[in-house]
Amino acid sequence: MVGMAKRGSHSARHRAGRLSPDAPGQGSARAGLADSGSAGTGVAESGLAVATPVESGDQRFVTTAAIGGVRPAEPELEPDLGGAHGPGAGMPAPDSAAPPPAAGAPAPARPAGKPRKSGRVRLTTKSISLICAAAVVIIAGMISVGPTGAPVAASVKTFLYDWETGNYRGAAALTTGKQAVVRKALGAAFRQLGAEDLVLGMGPITVGASTATAYFEATVDLGRGGVPWQYQGHFRLRRVGSGWLVVWSPSVIAPGLGPHDRLAVITTMPGRAPLLDASGVPLFRLSRVYEVGVVPGKVTHPAATSATLARVTHLGAPDADQMRGLIEAWPPHEFLGLVQLSPASYQRIRGELSKIGGVEVIAARKRLFDSTVPDITGQIGTETAPVIAEAGEPYRPGTTVGESGLEQAYQAQLAGTPTTEVIVQDRAGRLVRVLHRWPGQRGTPIGTTIEGGIQSAAQSALAGLPDSAAIVATRAGGGQILAVASHRAGRLPAVSPLDGQYQPAQTFTIVSTAAALSGIPGFVVSSSIGCPPSNPVGGQTFSNSPARAGLGSSPRFSADFMHACDTAFANLSLRLTPSALMTAARGFGIGGPPWRLPLPSLAFDGSISNPGGNLGNKAADAIGTGSVRVSPLDMALAAGVAESGTWSAPVLVTLANQRPPARVAFGRRVISQLQGLMLATVKSGAARAAYHPGVTIYGQVGSTPLARHHGLYANWFVGFRGNVAFTVLVISTSASFDQAASVAGQFASSLPAGSFGHG
Repeated sequence: MVGMAKRGSHSARHRAGRLSPDAPGQGSARAGLADSGSAGTGVAESGLAVATPVESGDQRFVTTAAIGGVRPAEPELEPDLGGAHGPGAGMPAPDSAAPPPAAGAPAPARPAGKPRKSGRVRLTTKSISLICAAAVVIIAGMISVGPTGAPVAASVKTFLYDWETGNYRGAAALTTGKQAVVRKALGAAFRQLGAEDLVLGMGPITVGASTATAYFEATVDLGRGGVPWQYQGHFRLRRVGSGWLVVWSPSVIAPGLGPHDRLAVITTMPGRAPLLDASGVPLFRLSRVYEVGVVPGKVTHPAATSATLARVTHLGAPDADQMRGLIEAWPPHEFLGLVQLSPASYQRIRGELSKIGGVEVIAARKRLFDSTVPDITGQIGTETAPVIAEAGEPYRPGTTVGESGLEQAYQAQLAGTPTTEVIVQDRAGRLVRVLHRWPGQRGTPIGTTIEGGIQSAAQSALAGLPDSAAIVATRAGGGQILAVASHRAGRLPAVSPLDGQYQPAQTFTIVSTAAALSGIPGFVVSSSIGCPPSNPVGGQTFSNSPARAGLGSSPRFSADFMHACDTAFANLSLRLTPSALMTAARGFGIGGPPWRLPLPSLAFDGSISNPGGNLGNKAADAIGTGSVRVSPLDMALAAGVAESGTWSAPVLVTLANQRPPARVAFGRRVISQLQGLMLATVKSGAARAAYHPGVTIYGQVGSTPLARHHGLYANWFVGFRGNVAFTVLVISTSASFDQAASVAGQFASSLPAGSFGHG
């Protein structure tokens, strides 16, 4: 485009795009800041005008090409054409084909070796020739010629060719209008629309004695590789001396244009559809958003205002050009939102914003920055998100884009597609007529299995902890993910609830116990397994730290389990075959068939290596160290097996209607004995910090040094209450089980009534 640099390969001021703003409802950029049923309070900050509408509706932005009239912002681009409507006035716009590409769909790849379009509107080299088939149809008589001049068709051909190729001076010389006015009008029309290409084709010509009417087909590429705007235009010609001149009128450019009218393309951005919990409640809460913009009539220097605002908000020079065009095209007395900022971002640049002439700030409430389940939803970015520029996407006010999580994975469905209209506006910005409309589609809400009450209980249990921690809860027997919460403390590393790879420590004894109960003939929970302070197995020495006191010299296996005795399970591993341990692990979903969640970053589905004949490795695996790696989600699914006897792949998004059926992992005899051990562990064993009177909780604990972090420990609780199976993982400088068990007890005891079925 002439005079306009671009961030991507296309102009942003008019196009139906992939990224859509977040705002349910309808209306202009100003009206779009209101949400039915809510209200806000005005705040004045730092000399910036601050109003307070609430959750925004659909956001509309417009780009215009002035065809008539002189505006103070850029008079040289908007000449006063004067005169009445030409013969094209009132001519209906022809139907066009399909809408622009859907939001989220990639733009077509540029063919190898094909040069990029120039900064000026690039026009095709299509020849408009008299010898082309159907190029010209002469309705009245032979080709009409002046006494010594060229035929009508030659004049029409030359005018259209000059217009198409951007030779506006040459085209203007072939009209009856003032050449400067015509030249600027032709250039302004598609330059300010940001047209990528213009193709003009000759149609029928009717010729009279001294007048003629020529029809033409116009194809305007509005960018993004979408279907172009096509329309049929026509104009009159008058015999002047020995030749023919186009009778100038604004309607020569497009039917229906009159003096002081301008073309515009209005894009109504649909509100970003929400991610929903299992009850249909949005997973993003309404929160404060600062919308930075202008009222164009109050902006003295649009170019300076745009450049400074783009710099302060870390947008590029091409984006500043886009801003300027929007400011100059927008109705002078309406607020035009340009950038949306989070409270933290706004506070960082608040002082700089206050120094930009004409800038105003509206404090709104939108579902953009405050997620109840950020580990699942991910984050939403706005116009300043680096991912937009990195993808070569153009700047567009109101843009929102999923940067991670489900918001990124379902960007296209959540964003929907905008409605785009090519319209005629009068000088005041009022609609005169719609020339063409591409209807868009609203975004589609995405339902999830997250249950609000259980998620709230998880967040409350983690609040204020001095250590980093996470809770993942699933539905036993079904695999539905009910809650994912995490908390980071100080300089401790964060816990990754879905894709972390940790050693589960003694919580893995749930697996090795099931292997023993189902794979060792005659083994029962009352069998005697020693728990010495240390135990050398296969060249590795296993020890209990701290020592498990009070178990006696030959405790029952039930006591070993209750007190998470490492050395006892090292002994037990000698009686387990590698295949029995591996089979049990697969029964709990660890090292079994892979699965994945609909997230951009893959969740970890657990792993374990076959120890073969290495006794030391087999013993290490039996106590959850060695080769075993799991995420908190993996262990929550494993806890679900201990409750139901079946394993199911995890489910997060409810529209995923194809899911492998649950598989029976263990018989009732094994599961009932395992449950008895886990119940006793909470009531009087190593997990007793989880015990709450009147609350039935089953579980096992574990602790192991955190890999690659000297002096830090991964402390676990894995268990269930009713059919809510869950994991707590705490990263701490202490190797104590108690904190993880205490968090587990608080979480389980605060589950909403009815959310855990039985128990």
